[in-house]
Amino acid sequence: MTTYAIGDIQGCYDELVALLDNIQFDPSNDRLWFAGDLVNRGRKSLEVLRYVKSLGDSAVTVLGNHDLHLLAVHAGVKTTKSDDLKAILKAEDGEELLHWLRHRPLLHYDDKLGYTMVHAGLAPQWDLTLAQLCAHELQMVLRSDNYQEFLFKMYGDKPRKWKNKLKGWKRLRFICNSFTRMRFCERESGKLALEEKGAPDFKRKKPKLVPWFDVPDRQSKDLRIIFGHWSTLGAYHAPGLHCLDTGCVWGGKLTALKLDDQPPTYVAINCPEVQNPMDYL
Repeated sequence: MTTYAIGDIQGCYDELVALLDNIQFDPSNDRLWFAGDLVNRGRKSLEVLRYVKSLGDSAVTVLGNHDLHLLAVHAGVKTTKSDDLKAILKAEDGEELLHWLRHRPLLHYDDKLGYTMVHAGLAPQWDLTLAQLCAHELQMVLRSDNYQEFLFKMYGDKPRKWKNKLKGWKRLRFICNSFTRMRFCERESGKLALEEKGAPDFKRKKPKLVPWFDVPDRQSKDLRIIFGHWSTLGAYHAPGLHCLDTGCVWGGKLTALKLDDQPPTYVAINCPEVQNPMDYL
């Protein structure tokens, strides 16, 4: 059995099929890990959802911010002009797909392969045990009958720093932002800097803002972490870190990481431009 992790697809179904053909994916024997953001901005989010759901136990998907945004649109929290998302809402199997989507985890850990996968990152104050606990807290809310209540409270940048005593919607919002939106943190305080979306300047010796994984004394430094979400970071690979968002929807690449190899190996395909990233920076 071979296991591949794949970065943000964002509705680029044709590119996903091409990548799976390239790696000769066999759903009866191989496994796929998806780093979140299956939907939005591409043109075939409905097809992506249907395909990934059809894989059953052959695939693991963690929730990304665009996946949660789709759930918020469905709940009436947000509106959308996206024909791509509207197609899901209007589909005969739309309710079934959305029910499946909101039951996806926020964190996936495999002790045999030795990898942890999230969409955006782990708050600097979290070790694996605490991260798993936090993921479980929010997952239980999203999977409950009253999940819409959280979606109405989900949007917002505060609180910016983790405290064990956080409670209620503030606690859940911080958990959600860490797993699905985070890129930068303040170096000294470890506070989230969610407004920052560009590429990090690794040449600066002591910038105020650093990638979440460069915060001093980060509690998850002993983990091997797979994440997406950060197309301006791109194919960043360092000891224990693998960013797989290589900007497929922006005309970049769609990337798969073969986890069974040591060190892991990469396969990527070129993608036609679907959106202009400058519209979102």
